[in-house]
Amino acid sequence: MEKLTEKDKELIRVSWESLGKNKVPHGVIMFSRLFELEPALLNLFHYNTNCGTTEDCLSSPEFLDHVTKDFLLNLGKKHQAVGVNTQSFVVVGESLLYMLQCSLGQGYTAPLRQAWLNMYTIVVAAMSRGWAKNGEHKTD
Repeated sequence: MEKLTEKDKELIRVSWESLGKNKVPHGVIMFSRLFELEPALLNLFHYNTNCGTTEDCLSSPEFLDHVTKDFLLNLGKKHQAVGVNTQSFVVVGESLLYMLQCSLGQGYTAPLRQAWLNMYTIVVAAMSRGWAKNGEHKTD
């Protein structure tokens, strides 16, 4: 398994802290971009019947609970079960980087971008193992 360098860890930690205590607005930017890039993913959020638009979904208490409490908790298995495929990880990564760029402005540097890419690569590898362990490695 790949590991992050100490410099990567520090860049990620400092940039994450600079986003402030309330991360919800940054999550809204990220998921808005995600749904803009891959609108079909919006249909996978069946928290309630009012999740038909990006705005409805992002304001749903169930959605906020999902993104704040379930992050990386059996994520690969859970997302596979609702129909997310591993190709969507690329779009999620692009949306994460987009949010960081929008939120950090001049603080979003090439080394910082690379540190986040390195971290996200590790996350995707772990989630992909969840697919494989489930016996249904979906890449379509």
